[in-house]
Amino acid sequence: MSILDAKTTKSLEGGPSFDLRHRLLRAVWNICWLLLASWTPPPLHPWRRCLLRLFGAKISSTARIFGSTTVWYPPNLEMGEHAVIGWRTLCYSMDRIILEDYAIVSQCSFLLAGTHDIDDPNFQLKTKPIHIGRRAWVAACAIVGPGVTIGEGAVLGGGGVAFKDLEPWTVYAGNPARKVRLRKRSDTGAGS
Repeated sequence: MSILDAKTTKSLEGGPSFDLRHRLLRAVWNICWLLLASWTPPPLHPWRRCLLRLFGAKISSTARIFGSTTVWYPPNLEMGEHAVIGWRTLCYSMDRIILEDYAIVSQCSFLLAGTHDIDDPNFQLKTKPIHIGRRAWVAACAIVGPGVTIGEGAVLGGGGVAFKDLEPWTVYAGNPARKVRLRKRSDTGAGS
């Protein structure tokens, strides 16, 4: 996936940020998800995993994703064992978004792997990957920005906003996200 030069395409004036092939793939993807998955009941995770894989996502056989979730570009999504993306979550996968094993992104959250260069007069699109570590939790209505790594076992509290990395086994809350306390490590039990 290559990002077009905003100066050449005049994206600030409505021109494209991605080439035609990329835009067509996303259009076909959006139509397929709308018709075949967006309305499906929660237990149909296997069907939604299958559809995401057909469009290039790397999804483990135990990952769960809901029909009301929006995945912008499936080839940039990777979900480990028992990873979850909750209902009505926007997975703005302009760059890689990786959820390791047992990572949870709760409902109505935003994973934003793209932004614009605000100092560029052409408002050039920029992307950076998001990495959500093993056993990390992004709570409901939280926002994770481009280039953020959420460490293993870290928690971003409900409504929290993270535009910087979160340390492992640490709880964060607020806007911008600030350390609240350490989280007890859970190295035993399922998935260890």
